[in-house]
Amino acid sequence: MKLKIGTVTLDNNVILAPMAGVTDLPFRLLCREQGCGMVVTEMVSAKAILYKNKNTKELLTVRSEERPAAVQLFGSDPEIMAEIAAQIEDGPYDVIDVNMGCPVPKIVNNGEGSALMKDPKRAEAVLSAMVRAVRKPVTVKFRKGFNDESVNAVEFAKMAESCGVAAVAVHGRTREQYYSGTADWDIIRRVKEAVKIPVIGNGDVFTPEDAGRLLEQTGCDGIMVARGAKGNPWIFHRINHYLETGESLPGPSVQEIREMILRHSRMLADYKGERVAMREMRSHMAWYTSGLAHSASIRREINGVETMEGLIDLLDRRF
Repeated sequence: MKLKIGTVTLDNNVILAPMAGVTDLPFRLLCREQGCGMVVTEMVSAKAILYKNKNTKELLTVRSEERPAAVQLFGSDPEIMAEIAAQIEDGPYDVIDVNMGCPVPKIVNNGEGSALMKDPKRAEAVLSAMVRAVRKPVTVKFRKGFNDESVNAVEFAKMAESCGVAAVAVHGRTREQYYSGTADWDIIRRVKEAVKIPVIGNGDVFTPEDAGRLLEQTGCDGIMVARGAKGNPWIFHRINHYLETGESLPGPSVQEIREMILRHSRMLADYKGERVAMREMRSHMAWYTSGLAHSASIRREINGVETMEGLIDLLDRRF
């Protein structure tokens, strides 16, 4: 099912969520190849861009073949957020997304991410300023609320809509929950009923059937897949197929997993250098091999791998 966000039309409504340390350029490309409707960058600090922090260049790099793509900014200063949105607007981004859901203490203690759910007036100032500053669609991702005592996703979504935001993504957990417990899909349903702009549901989509249930139970317009995509770019093809046909395709074979690990590793090495790539592949390998026989011993072995040659040797022996 196509999804329209402002002036941007996606081929389908299944979106890769932004995940720090995961959704870098190589992984986004793999997900797009598997049919993901839109990718989102790792979150980028607006202040870091303002102060020309060298690490932001890599985070802001988007290639034409991964588009449509959203860049996700975080920050709490309306002027800076608007200035940076305008500064990067001519970049290779179709949508400018705002992170108001990150639960990490370092971000929250700075008044950013999900802390903005406790300060809707500031959040409103940020979103209004950004919408005024750019022509491209501005979207925002937030949570059910900061904690169970302040569940305000519905009011927050209405506020975002009144600012001119083109779509909202709602994670059905509070900041206090982080990623524990189960996502409350009912809050997504309530947000969908309260606003006219597209609502993208997020939380606990690990299978094609989960995606189908999320759409059915909430009426949401789009599905955002986060942890369900770790080590599993195939999930996008499988969800799209299920939503179109009602048929559940089998997961990848061991051989397909091996080939994806190899390809992912080579793309990472080309992009970040062999040493960094091998270090980052340790986490990805844990996700790719989860549920396979002897996955624990494979994870132990990967921790000692420093080169592409060593990784190929490991794959040849264990797959």
